[in-house]
Amino acid sequence: MAVLPLGYRHTAHSELPSTNAEAFARARAGDPGNLWVTAGEQTAGRGRRGRTWSTGQGNLAASLLLIDPAAPERAATLSFVAGVALHQAACDVVGPALAPRLSLKWPNDLLLDRGKVAGILAEGEKLTDGRFAVVIGIGVNCVSHPEIDAPVPPTDFRDQGAPVDADALFQRLATRMAAAIAMWQRGGNFAAVRANWLARAGGVGEAIRVNLPDRTIDGRFEDLDDGGRLILSTAAGRELISAGDVFFARPG
Repeated sequence: MAVLPLGYRHTAHSELPSTNAEAFARARAGDPGNLWVTAGEQTAGRGRRGRTWSTGQGNLAASLLLIDPAAPERAATLSFVAGVALHQAACDVVGPALAPRLSLKWPNDLLLDRGKVAGILAEGEKLTDGRFAVVIGIGVNCVSHPEIDAPVPPTDFRDQGAPVDADALFQRLATRMAAAIAMWQRGGNFAAVRANWLARAGGVGEAIRVNLPDRTIDGRFEDLDDGGRLILSTAAGRELISAGDVFFARPG
């Protein structure tokens, strides 16, 4: 069992349909939050836009339940907090040889050589008792990856020659997440999170393509704004993107 930072709890399951769904069920039953839910196998996990993300044995499926971490509009930036913590934790366990090959992809993926090795899904819900629950779900392909049709092809650490122990990664993730959340909560400090996220991001300053539900936009990834929106520099001017699928330009 992982040793968690002070104030955090952990419930481990051998198998769950979805760690996010379990965390929300706990919240609706009155859980006070700061609870990690993990599963040895996740059979019906979800990604962004309803995509499936099942997690086989040996991979990491973890969700963190937070209760009233901030106003709902500010809580949306927690996905970037999680991204920074996940990148730090992954670098901790893979070591200096592989760490430079890891990067964050807007808004919520961890890439290894620009293949998706992990995803983050942050969701919020107003509970019937008036509390606001946020669940941050994280799936990491430690030893295998799902064969799914996705905008960015999945990969896993073992496939890249560096298998990762899911328990060891969770231990580091819990520690890194607690520190990142504490920094985020001090004085509403998204600026520090934003800077840390950008320092780990792939594609900043590069030509990218963003697929939106109704159109596709080409431009240069310029920055993030104070709410975590992507600032895209295009021939027609600046575009602020709240949600979309990002594709990097191919080399050459």
